[in-house]
Amino acid sequence: MYSIEDYNYILPEELIAQEPVAERDQSRLLTLDRQSGKLSHHVFNELDTLLNPSDVLVINNTRVVPGRLMGKKETGGRVEILIVNYATGNQSPSHSKQFDCLIKASKPARVGTRLYFPENVQATVVDRIDEYTHRLRFSHKGEFAEILEKIGKTPLPPYIKRDRRQPSRKDRTAYQTIYASRNGAIAAPTAGFHFTEQLMTRIKRKGIQVAEITLHVGYGTFLPVRADDIRSHQMHSEWFDIPEETASMVTHAKNEGKRIVAVGTTAVRTLEFAADESGKVRPGVGDCDLYIYPGYEFRVVDAMVTNFHLPKSTLLMLVSAFAGRENILSAYQAAIQERYRFYSYGDAMIIY
Repeated sequence: MYSIEDYNYILPEELIAQEPVAERDQSRLLTLDRQSGKLSHHVFNELDTLLNPSDVLVINNTRVVPGRLMGKKETGGRVEILIVNYATGNQSPSHSKQFDCLIKASKPARVGTRLYFPENVQATVVDRIDEYTHRLRFSHKGEFAEILEKIGKTPLPPYIKRDRRQPSRKDRTAYQTIYASRNGAIAAPTAGFHFTEQLMTRIKRKGIQVAEITLHVGYGTFLPVRADDIRSHQMHSEWFDIPEETASMVTHAKNEGKRIVAVGTTAVRTLEFAADESGKVRPGVGDCDLYIYPGYEFRVVDAMVTNFHLPKSTLLMLVSAFAGRENILSAYQAAIQERYRFYSYGDAMIIY
């Protein structure tokens, strides 16, 4: 149960979705009863019929920042950076922002190196944070958020094999949920991709309450688990915000025996991190580093909507903790057999 190999499976490469479906809510939806292991097949547009009127649906309203920038070093060599802490770095002075960034160049970046980007944006490497990240101080004119919207690229995941240096215009909107409102993520909470305004309207009309949290997905979501024993893995922390209204709504619903349905593993981790032993969710802002793997006792979440995750990933371990490793791997094999689409732009499942 704790060996990394226990969370491996073979996925045909052609099942890794490279493009979003034409209509968000027309993706497929696999349902898994975690008690019996029973599966059924649906279209995501049917989600409202699978939810109870008393449910509370918790969504993550983070917005992906177009934080991938293409530029040049002072030597003329090409450089690519990815801002990984936009939410906290954006609090620095307006015309001298400092951000932690991943840097991709022919040679490792050194402190003092100057980088040049379009729209007269310059950056200087001021510190090395760890083996992956450097701190850059940016010099620019105008609002940095507006500049990013002009020159930044959508940071698509590495398993999307299209030219990620030139994501399509469609990616700018497709790689966001319809309810994304708070800038800060470098990757989307992809379980939310399948919702449309029409589906959300039907969900609310049914009486289902919708509550929002924020968790800005960080670059740790792409880092592999390198430890043979999964218990040795260290999670990176990610900034979160749980409003008082959401905490109160969720806690009240739990006290009344209603289901909490989390949309995505980010919502699951945030709710569970903020809950005390009784399941009461505390409002507040902070850094979430909760690592959920089999053996974890869930305090808040009763059901979750999620996409299909990479082999040996912490996300696969989380859903295995929720539904049982054998149930999850059996469901994944059924999805492969039925030619479901996998990963960010792929299909979804609901576990209850």
